[in-house]
Amino acid sequence: MATAQYRPEPNYLTTPGSYQLRFVPHDVAGYDELAARLAAKHPGWPADEIKTLLQDANEEIKDMLINGTQVTLEDAFSYRLSFHARLDAPDDPLPPMDELLRVKVSPSRPFVRAVQQNAHLERLPPKKKAPVMLSAEDTTLELNDVLNPDGVLHLNGTNLLFDRKDPDCGCLIEGTRSGETAQTQFASVSNTEVLVVPHIPAQDDPWNNEYILSLSTRYTENGSIRTGTYGRRLRSPLDLSGFSANNPQEVGILTGNAPAPYVVATSAEMTADEQIRIQAIFDLTDNRLTLSLQAMEKRGTAGDEVSVSGNGTYTLPGFSGSAVTSLTVRVDNYDELISLIRSNYNGRIVDILDMEM
Repeated sequence: MATAQYRPEPNYLTTPGSYQLRFVPHDVAGYDELAARLAAKHPGWPADEIKTLLQDANEEIKDMLINGTQVTLEDAFSYRLSFHARLDAPDDPLPPMDELLRVKVSPSRPFVRAVQQNAHLERLPPKKKAPVMLSAEDTTLELNDVLNPDGVLHLNGTNLLFDRKDPDCGCLIEGTRSGETAQTQFASVSNTEVLVVPHIPAQDDPWNNEYILSLSTRYTENGSIRTGTYGRRLRSPLDLSGFSANNPQEVGILTGNAPAPYVVATSAEMTADEQIRIQAIFDLTDNRLTLSLQAMEKRGTAGDEVSVSGNGTYTLPGFSGSAVTSLTVRVDNYDELISLIRSNYNGRIVDILDMEM
């Protein structure tokens, strides 16, 4: 009996960590394979002609959508246009077409129900036994995915135990641009958790505060080394000094391994030193980027979100109880910032800012 295969994989977006199911296809089929299957059912129709008809059908659907027609194939799929735009007034100019217009393809309820009722699932084993880190929390700030030089990093997962005396085993913190440091100071090491006092390698530029964490171990005396890499990037706090002066020094933020920062903090209105967070969220549905300031506590207070539409200067308001009234930032590379957030941070990136007058 044919099966639909899946493999449980760590879901690094949940706290505490959990697992998600990853579909593992037996193969990938296209026009040729589909045409061959239809030709086998209808011997009088050559496969090459069927392939041409399939391609022509897609072209016709595309032309119908361009002309404003919704295409609904009963008990199969529906094709329609959708718009993703936020207008402050009904007569505002529209954004560029590649940002505004989307094509949605939706399966019908009978189609989905038939697949659900007839599919047989098969669980695949893990590729091999290896350390799996489900979460990484700084115990001082009580925040996930933060690499705090003044804190202790709590790793939670499975198969984490390693022999500290084995030179080939241990924990490695590596900068995404440069530098790596093998960790030597541990408060605890067990199969399900590791507490490490992090020693953070320096990188080429101060805005390069993005790190990758990996753990290596062996499960038998003469076994091979197995290495697991934490699925999310860790970020260390950034130092913003002199921001109450008339000409504060610009500081790069919200960047990965680039030689020039994507965003620069340029000035602030503040009454005292404070540690805060800045958050950038890219909503793929609305194709919208927003920036905001946040308190250090999880689900703490936050300032109003500011929409960012491209390169330029933006002022972010503070939040209730904060000594920082506002922070002005300059976006220098909007496209790369969007790419970083989408590719490496699942739509949301946060930096900790040590604000000093």
